[in-house]
Amino acid sequence: MNAADIKAKAAELGFDLCGIATLGPAPTARHFTRWLANGFAGEMYYLARWADRRRDTRLPARGMKSAVVVALDYGGREPAGPVARYARGRDYHAIMKERLGTLRRRIAALAGRAVRTRAYSDTGPILERDLARRAGLGWFGKNTMLIHPKRGSFFVIGAVLTELELAADPPFESEHCGSCTRCLDACPTQAFEAPLVLDARRCIAYLTIEQRGPIPEALRAEVGERVFGCDVCQEVCPWNERFARPAMEEGFRPRAAIAGKDAGSLATEILAMRDADYRAAFDGSPLTRPGLDGLKRNAAVVLRNTERSGTAAR
Repeated sequence: MNAADIKAKAAELGFDLCGIATLGPAPTARHFTRWLANGFAGEMYYLARWADRRRDTRLPARGMKSAVVVALDYGGREPAGPVARYARGRDYHAIMKERLGTLRRRIAALAGRAVRTRAYSDTGPILERDLARRAGLGWFGKNTMLIHPKRGSFFVIGAVLTELELAADPPFESEHCGSCTRCLDACPTQAFEAPLVLDARRCIAYLTIEQRGPIPEALRAEVGERVFGCDVCQEVCPWNERFARPAMEEGFRPRAAIAGKDAGSLATEILAMRDADYRAAFDGSPLTRPGLDGLKRNAAVVLRNTERSGTAAR
């Protein structure tokens, strides 16, 4: 099968990037093992649960030989706000699941027969950024994000693993951050132990989404006005300043419960929510990840911060 035909189908489906990699041991497996051993995953225990499978992309789905790796831009030109840009609309897992399902069917149609495939988008034991780099989609920035030289980093990654043997793209071997350390310097909580080493336990995205229980008191002021997630290390990146684009996928456009609201207003509304209000506002959204209690925890921290800075909703 011609790999170019698969890439053309991916483009027809609206994916912004597509590359192909041969499955096998992950080059970053050793780094991942050290990262886990240092405790940098915090309470994300699921990352260690299938660590052996993450180290080799042939293991999550036996018999697969190639990966069609795609990226979908969620928009980096929208103004900063209390919710990270990727999370303002529909849950990207649902968006990617639908589109990857269609891509699987297109691949089978091109092959003219039933083809074994498995799709993942942050839903399985795969080091997806590693796979994307091997498929030629970019390099690892010092903030650990995958950066493409003409799109920046405001995109989500997905992959269709297949039993087909496809011609692989050259891996992205070069690195284009140079001496720049803007992302490291700008992190509000200084979550980077070193370039390419993120201590999730200090990352605002982790603290407001994955962590259970209170946000550590020493980090609450640095959370600032971020109710859910953080884009700071991407916002300051020169590659995003130059190449980030508006969101084109309708599913990523902000929902009514978020659109146009400042941190004080959103935090105040969340603190007043009951379960029914919460479901009506955020059903099908990434903001369901921490649950209502988690969102209220974040909102309480943010409201205290906005009151101190004089930006609370009036």
